[in-house]
Amino acid sequence: MKLAFILDPLPSLKAYKDSSIAMMRAAARRGHEVHAVMRETLSWRDGTVRAGATRLEIREGDDWYSESESGVAALKNFDAVLMRQDPPFDLEYVAATWLLARAEAGGARILNRPGAIRDHNEKLAICEFPRFAPPTLVARDPADIQAFIAELGDVVLKPLDGMGGSRIFRVRRDDPNRNVIIETLTQDGTQTIMAQAWLPGVSDGDKRVLLIGGKVVPYCLARYPKAGEFRGNLAAGGTGIARPLSERDREIAETLAPALSARGLFLVGLDIIGEHLTEINVTSPTCFVEITQQTGFDVAGMFMDMLEQECL
Repeated sequence: MKLAFILDPLPSLKAYKDSSIAMMRAAARRGHEVHAVMRETLSWRDGTVRAGATRLEIREGDDWYSESESGVAALKNFDAVLMRQDPPFDLEYVAATWLLARAEAGGARILNRPGAIRDHNEKLAICEFPRFAPPTLVARDPADIQAFIAELGDVVLKPLDGMGGSRIFRVRRDDPNRNVIIETLTQDGTQTIMAQAWLPGVSDGDKRVLLIGGKVVPYCLARYPKAGEFRGNLAAGGTGIARPLSERDREIAETLAPALSARGLFLVGLDIIGEHLTEINVTSPTCFVEITQQTGFDVAGMFMDMLEQECL
């Protein structure tokens, strides 16, 4: 197969842990062509979406690639185009999904499907599955958020466009910074945010559960906060420990997997704390490498198995 990966700048990717690199290595081992595409090169003209594409030779180690031929290619000429760029999910990201949707209409296979990425805000998507979610409020009115904190006593506040644990606050009823945190996150009541009940289960790990092609990876990565921190995100210094899914993890994952897959969400990362679903990640889910290294289960191999079934 001829595969295109829409990525962050290649020098910024960390070979020892990056899930996109794990996917590309798995593809190369099977003899597939791997091409890198930068989002800013996407363009549309005369009914065709094109982008600058560079063929990569993939290898092991920190010096993980070399570039061969480069040129402008129509996305429909690839067997699959894998959207793997990290947020922020700003207007440029949205514009990319619009262009990718045009490419899809012209015959390109885009994974995850651009319309599905656009329609599934990674925070708000849990609202479709309230029976799995913790007590949650989505609002911009500071009075509503204040009332939610007063009622529950201990909550987490987060913006709708963050990633990696950025700009997430734990706020208790008696927090002296409560007002200023709400003012800052809502930009004085002009920005909608999410408030969720504080879940003590985070002490047992903020679990990342992966769905690939509608199937559930049997291991999760439980991310534990570092000392003095409440966020388990690896980007915030958390430590990841892989382990088998619990009965509740599997219940949540197997309920969501077919519904999300039917919408064209080929790769999804669920965040589960204790018994509750807290986020549904669809832009660039990670944790392939950590799960594989600690359990021996080849997550990237499973990804390629499912991708080959999808494309061949």
